[in-house]
Amino acid sequence: MPGGRPRAFDPDTALDRALEVFWRQGYEGTSLSDLTTATGINRPSLYAAFGNKEQLFRHALDRYVAGPGAFAAEALEAPTARAVVERLLLGAVELTTGPHTPRGCLSVNSVHACAPDSEPVRQEVIARRMAGEAALRRRFEQAADLPADRDPRVLAQLVHTVTDGIAVQAASGHTREQLCQMADLALRTLFPPSSS
Repeated sequence: MPGGRPRAFDPDTALDRALEVFWRQGYEGTSLSDLTTATGINRPSLYAAFGNKEQLFRHALDRYVAGPGAFAAEALEAPTARAVVERLLLGAVELTTGPHTPRGCLSVNSVHACAPDSEPVRQEVIARRMAGEAALRRRFEQAADLPADRDPRVLAQLVHTVTDGIAVQAASGHTREQLCQMADLALRTLFPPSSS
């Protein structure tokens, strides 16, 4: 017979709720009370299922990357550099202005406001972001349509800067339509019609 009592909660649902709280409030702005209220799980059960707050946040980051943020990895499969950038920019707009998700981006919201005690979390987010930027750089290095004057490393950094800016603007209240206009202008600036 299996030992222990079965869980009285669904871990996937609990993780989704914790993700939403972290996404809305950032890591530093989220308390354990916020998490227990959102998940409906008491602290001992939360610790038993996910570990401490930092470990739960890492689980939430994984969930975010595999779920709402999956468009970023999928964009790398686009056939051209221009299409990769277009999917990243429009994906960022959709992610940060969705009707059923918090405004802004989980990693952007979490990396900018961390107390010294939370530095490991900040470094984790930065490392994941750098890995994403490196993957984008490698994709640009393989792109046949990349204009000759574009450095893949600098372009990857610039695209990440623009997608971060989209997240900040979304959190500040810009509309989806406004952000789509910005994304379109950025795309036309980076890939003028003559270089397409």
